[in-house]
Amino acid sequence: MSSRSIRLSVALMFATIAVGLLTRFARLGLPYPVVKYGGSMLWALMIYWIVSTLAPPLNLTVATLIAGALATAIEFLKLYRTPTLDAFRLTLPGIILLGRFFSTRDIAAYWFAILCGALIDVRLRSRT
Repeated sequence: MSSRSIRLSVALMFATIAVGLLTRFARLGLPYPVVKYGGSMLWALMIYWIVSTLAPPLNLTVATLIAGALATAIEFLKLYRTPTLDAFRLTLPGIILLGRFFSTRDIAAYWFAILCGALIDVRLRSRT
């Protein structure tokens, strides 16, 4: 299976970031579950796009597992508390990159989004 072009990879990343920020921070009148889990899912999808772009020789299954493990590890990092880390979590970059509160539901949402991203990726790569 061929790799994605850098141009397509960058477009996927920018589109995911834009939709994720709009979903989470723009007042679009979306229902709370869409805002909460949509933003989380798009964050995890972004992790997948990064991993699968930076490591193109990886089998997509391996890239999917690495992205899921990274997203899950970052979620578990929310259980670790220090004053410096907690202060960072209150900033906009901290909210976007790390989040503030641990949730097993977020982990399920991450894995679902990453699996969907991998399926989309298979279709994209089979076209080239």
